[in-house]
Amino acid sequence: MRIFSRSARFYFLSFLKHDFKASITVFFVALPLCLGISLASGTPVYSGLIAGILGGIVVAIISKSHISVSGPAAGLTAICASAITELGSIQIFFLSVAVAGIIQILLGIFRLGGFTHFIPSTVIKGMLAAIGIILISKQIPLLLGYDKADFWSKELFNIFSLDHAFAHVKNIYQRSSAGAVTIAVLSLVLLVVWDNTVSKKKGFIPTSFVVVIFGILLSFIFKEFIPALSLNKTQYVAVPSDMFGEIKFPDYQTIFTNTAIWKNAVIISIVATLETLLSIEAVDKIDPFNRITPQNRELIAQGSGNFLSGMIGGIPITAVIVRSSANAEAGARSKLSAIFHGIWLFILVFFASSLINQIPYCVLAVILIRTGYNLAKPRMIRSVYKLGREQFIPFIITVIAVLFSDLLIGVGIGIAYAAYFIFKNTYKAGFTLHKRSEGHTKHYSFRLAINVSFINKKKLKDELEKIPDFSIVDIDGEHSVYIDYDIIEVINEFKIKAHHKHIELHLKGIPDVDTIAAH
Repeated sequence: MRIFSRSARFYFLSFLKHDFKASITVFFVALPLCLGISLASGTPVYSGLIAGILGGIVVAIISKSHISVSGPAAGLTAICASAITELGSIQIFFLSVAVAGIIQILLGIFRLGGFTHFIPSTVIKGMLAAIGIILISKQIPLLLGYDKADFWSKELFNIFSLDHAFAHVKNIYQRSSAGAVTIAVLSLVLLVVWDNTVSKKKGFIPTSFVVVIFGILLSFIFKEFIPALSLNKTQYVAVPSDMFGEIKFPDYQTIFTNTAIWKNAVIISIVATLETLLSIEAVDKIDPFNRITPQNRELIAQGSGNFLSGMIGGIPITAVIVRSSANAEAGARSKLSAIFHGIWLFILVFFASSLINQIPYCVLAVILIRTGYNLAKPRMIRSVYKLGREQFIPFIITVIAVLFSDLLIGVGIGIAYAAYFIFKNTYKAGFTLHKRSEGHTKHYSFRLAINVSFINKKKLKDELEKIPDFSIVDIDGEHSVYIDYDIIEVINEFKIKAHHKHIELHLKGIPDVDTIAAH
């Protein structure tokens, strides 16, 4: 009994020293992001809070990750806004989120979590950079105090098109607020200064929380002392006091009649899975105990969270690197910090929602601009550029394609272009050819690569056709692990031509096969 008491006391003190403190830090990081991401997604703010609570409690309990924290992700904002517009109803959108969760659970059960490794990293970086650009661009009206930022659907260039933005210039001007602009500018200055100075020394104090508190204080000062700069009621976050009464549940009747539900569910599941596995990989690298998170178990956890989130009116959930890195920096040792951060969110939402309603939208826009900038950092773009043309072109094509179309098409175009480079390089690398002359006789030495596929067929055939009469040819395939049948067939066909052209042919490691020419 004494040993149990000591053990219980040890774990309790360890929890207070590490995980409890970390949970408070992550809570202050997560709260403004939950609100801001739901705003950018075109959903009610409670949808982001529901996702944050479920990501903190449900996902953390099922997951085997020790320090990652899940919640609504900035990378899905453009997809959510697009899906709601396409589906025409937020209830149908929630159904897509629930279906996406089921898809993730199935991916985990069938151990398919590794599919993300087949997507080139430059395409993934291009996707995230494009999402960052869209996220930043969508905050511009909110920075101006515009409280009806609904004149775009999904793409960046809709904001600047004649049919959207210019038709609403007068409306934006009438709804803009000098107070909101002032708060946004000062908050942005504070964010940059704090990030570059204080946060480097006091990393446990979240920058986003400091900016939110600063914005609340400024709006209060304007309201009490400078009425000309005071904000309208519509320029503040509005969390209903009775959240249960406001929650919109999915519309189940449309699941088998609306194919767009399944299309958007697939998109959400793929992108959420990508973000999760990329975040998990990064978090495992900063885990002080070098613990590795099982990918397929993580997909089951994330899928369970997304299924429940969609069922009760929440937005998609992923593992989030911003929350997770804050958790690690705050000294978290176990998943208890993630679970308790979800509990703090739950307590605040259901028992102190009036505090959340003091936050101006323009402050959340500043935080989202910072999040978008982190997704599309110029430093990251420069690093991809320095990797060379074959890495940078698929990256920039993915960015442009996502901005002009949508995420799924953009990523597909990026993958197709990356595959072209792979095809091109594989075409070149099927074999090596060395030529030399001894008197009037020409020698050609072909050495096949470790793997030779049908892609190399045309190049090999062209080189063999160029060989003049009375030459000596060596074709060495002894070091090859795999030689495609098409290659073997080309070599055996050349054997017949070599006889007629008086070419001396030596083959090593090339099996005989029947060819059409032999009949």
